[in-house]
Amino acid sequence: MVLLNREQIKTVIPQREPFLLIDEVIGLEPGRKCIAKKYLTQEDFWVPGHFPGMPVTPAVMTIEMLAQTGAVCIGVHEEYKGRVALFAKIDKAKFKRQLVPGDVVVLEMEMLKLRSNVGVGRAKASVGGEVAVTADLTFAFGKPEREKKSIWAKKDSAEKK
Repeated sequence: MVLLNREQIKTVIPQREPFLLIDEVIGLEPGRKCIAKKYLTQEDFWVPGHFPGMPVTPAVMTIEMLAQTGAVCIGVHEEYKGRVALFAKIDKAKFKRQLVPGDVVVLEMEMLKLRSNVGVGRAKASVGGEVAVTADLTFAFGKPEREKKSIWAKKDSAEKK
């Protein structure tokens, strides 16, 4: 069962196309656990160049998919709404299977620690029950006030004038 679709995910995390890398959320315990899916296709922006004739999802993109799953887990928690989760550390990353167009990737993030300015989660990506990637991800939380001072906020306001 789909709990959040792409449009609903956009209300929780700041990523947008082409860098919004999760398609739906199918399991969610705010601040504790999130399960999302990514449907890999020939249209994914990295396919033409990684690698021509043998498309493989870059490992860093899979880590980003997992991080976005964690950001949803945190972002729906009342205490963290409006805050941006930023990478602080990637630990114990293991890549066990290639991810290719046609795969439906199940992305799981279980938060191990969650404090006011940092969180640690255990991440797993799998296809058809076969584990593809595991990692421990540490997040630092940006404060909403910082977003307003970002270069993007300045660019957005300049474009509106």
